[in-house]
Amino acid sequence: MAQDGVLQSGARATGAVSKVLADAFGLDGQIANAIGSAIVFVIAFVAVYAVGRATVLPLAGRVLDSRDVDVHAKKPLVRVVHVLVAFAAVAIAFGFAGYDGFLTSIATVAAAATLAVGLAMQDVLKNLVAGVFIYTDRPFRIGDWIEWDGYSGIVEDISLRVTRVRTFDNELLTVPNSTLTDDVIKNPVAKDKLRLQFLFGIGYDDDIGRATDIIVEEAERHAEILDTPAPSVRLTELADSYVGLQSRFWIADPSRADFVRVRGEYVTNVKGRFDEAGINIPYPQVDVHGGIELTNGATVAETADD
Repeated sequence: MAQDGVLQSGARATGAVSKVLADAFGLDGQIANAIGSAIVFVIAFVAVYAVGRATVLPLAGRVLDSRDVDVHAKKPLVRVVHVLVAFAAVAIAFGFAGYDGFLTSIATVAAAATLAVGLAMQDVLKNLVAGVFIYTDRPFRIGDWIEWDGYSGIVEDISLRVTRVRTFDNELLTVPNSTLTDDVIKNPVAKDKLRLQFLFGIGYDDDIGRATDIIVEEAERHAEILDTPAPSVRLTELADSYVGLQSRFWIADPSRADFVRVRGEYVTNVKGRFDEAGINIPYPQVDVHGGIELTNGATVAETADD
């Protein structure tokens, strides 16, 4: 019979829970220790996990809300925090249950596995880290028009690994996140206003002052072109066949559709005014000077008669 936790088998129950089981049910010390450790593990895991869910997850949510992270981006980040809380609960529960040796073994195996997986999945991990930076730094959002490395389109989805962009030809591009964090990204709609430019070419004989007035007037007349900052025109080029007048103007709440439409309407209106004012938009042309000299006209004539 067991006396003070010492059983006939010689095994001693250690720990409060194990001693209670040994004394109450007359269990062998080894069995009592195993069951007691399992009970302690479950209790510790449930307690730590519950505290983590009640404190860490709401805190992470408030931090993400304070950075104005979009809902679609918030969900995967909260899921990552959830996994970390569960992992921490398991590790702490192992410690309370006295599985120190087992925990050390698991940590060694996990470290080796992490190294092997990391070497085999460098690109995937790189994209995952890049996805986290996209969520936190917010260089663009869903619905933004972005341009990079010769590509452009509207962002349709952002995940932890890839970003999906719909081009203006209705093609869907799946772009690794690391591509968008390693290269320069142009986001024309990141701010409230966008400056547009257009180069008007007029003839050398045309009135530059009159052409400048027309370009500015048409910008001021367009309802969607801002008065502040004011439209401006600069002579920027003296080309072979035209004088280049660079027009600069601003639009509010820009999108790709607004950019194309407003610029098209504006250029069309300026072209109509140029036609009315007799201002020419010349085609590229080349003047050829010189002549052809015949040194033996009689021979050429005889050849033509034949």
